[in-house]
Amino acid sequence: MNRLTMEAIERLNSLLKAFDMQADTPLSNWVGGDLVAGQGEAIELIDPVTGQALLSYRDAGSELVSQAVTAAARGQQQWMSLSASERGRRMTEAAWALRGYDETLAQLESVVAGKPIRDCRGEVVKVREMFEYYAGWCDKQHGEVIPVPTSHLNYVRHVPYGVVGQITPWNAPMFTCAWQVAPAIAAGNGVVLKPSEMTPFTSVVIAKLLESSGLPKGLINIVNGIGLTTGAALTGHRGISKLVFVGSPDSGRRIAQAGAERLVPSVLELGGKSANIVFADARLDDAVAGAQAAIFAAAGQSCVAGSRLLVQREVFDAVCTRLARAAAQITVGLPVEPSTQMGPVQNARQYRHVTSMIDDACRQGARVLCGGTRPAGLPEEAQGYFLAPTVLADVSDDMTIAQEEVFGPVVVVIPFDDEEQAVRLANATRFGLAGAVWTQDPARAHRVAGRLRAGTVWINSYKAINVMSPFGGFDDSGFGRSSGVEGLKEYTVAQSVWVETADAASVAMGYGNGVG
Repeated sequence: MNRLTMEAIERLNSLLKAFDMQADTPLSNWVGGDLVAGQGEAIELIDPVTGQALLSYRDAGSELVSQAVTAAARGQQQWMSLSASERGRRMTEAAWALRGYDETLAQLESVVAGKPIRDCRGEVVKVREMFEYYAGWCDKQHGEVIPVPTSHLNYVRHVPYGVVGQITPWNAPMFTCAWQVAPAIAAGNGVVLKPSEMTPFTSVVIAKLLESSGLPKGLINIVNGIGLTTGAALTGHRGISKLVFVGSPDSGRRIAQAGAERLVPSVLELGGKSANIVFADARLDDAVAGAQAAIFAAAGQSCVAGSRLLVQREVFDAVCTRLARAAAQITVGLPVEPSTQMGPVQNARQYRHVTSMIDDACRQGARVLCGGTRPAGLPEEAQGYFLAPTVLADVSDDMTIAQEEVFGPVVVVIPFDDEEQAVRLANATRFGLAGAVWTQDPARAHRVAGRLRAGTVWINSYKAINVMSPFGGFDDSGFGRSSGVEGLKEYTVAQSVWVETADAASVAMGYGNGVG
């Protein structure tokens, strides 16, 4: 065991003890208002920095999932017995309960997920923001009265599903936990959430802190384990009324199929192959800076990563040169260091996937402008999953790396001649999550944005995301929406209520009375 691993273990033990999670035998689940150990096989947690084991914890297992669903149903009933205004006040207090734990949460996320500490600090702020935003919606989910052509008063109200099951990924566990839990409970649901088995702890801490502020015990439950056991138990449980999944398209299909077998609806937030389009009249300094942020932030492990940079031919060489030079200057280092701009890929499987895609692209004729290998300057002990920011040119649109999600710090640069070709190339994938347009022509900016089949489009910007705005995709990027009012509505069902107002009720056999 090397020095960096020992330091990471010591730091992780200290952080877990701060939240009473007993680092020697981690209490890795939050069920019914209590920290609980898993009941299944041991799961080893690997340090992305060194590739060595940090600790092990036990898979939650089906019995613990059942307990979590029962607890969520009980907590949901208590939650809905409160007035909408009271629920809003309690959600606000819950958001405030996260204050004072910003640094501890950020450190815990950084050491487990391998993310730069400065990124994690920013995400803690966004976690609070999500709960604060949705707290304000608790008493503003208005129904409507429909002027039906009968003597009835017909009104529509939005009621919660009951208990929802949520599964979140390893690339942003803390962020996606809040992203899903906040609208779910604001809409009146109980929650059972399963994070990735590779990043288990911050979701548990968030739930623990939120419920400590006065939310009903059991309203939020976190179960940790692998997909084949804990995940399958969650998606197949009869007490779950809706499924929400954030992750890969292949896993999303399995989640949707599991829900369909029980006629349970789902929301899927899946992958992307987002096109970042730079026209010749763009401010190139801004466009190159935006291209860096689009792909190299979070080591490219983002569903909206701008992994396809489409550049008009007149400025293609200039953009390639500038981007390669800028990418080579990005500080790749240990997540704990404040100066680190990009950390490692999170796990060995993903690292192998990314590097194999680079190798395959090179065999097909792609040219490496920078990166593609382990970055220089890392400590000798950092033998984990580090990859230098990588820029590839001479990539044709039919190459695998131009069509499939890499989910790593790799961007392909592809030239185009005119607006029509840019739109065609941008839409020529099975994904439809995000995209961007860089131009000083406002008419063209809006015109092109309107033609992109993408759930989110930025103009002269990239990766601006806020809880107030809806987020989701088309095609293999999933369906349904997270965040914003649209995200809130995903967690309710419209209920139509008919009240007879006539002196004599007009109840008749069949549909002749016009109410059918």
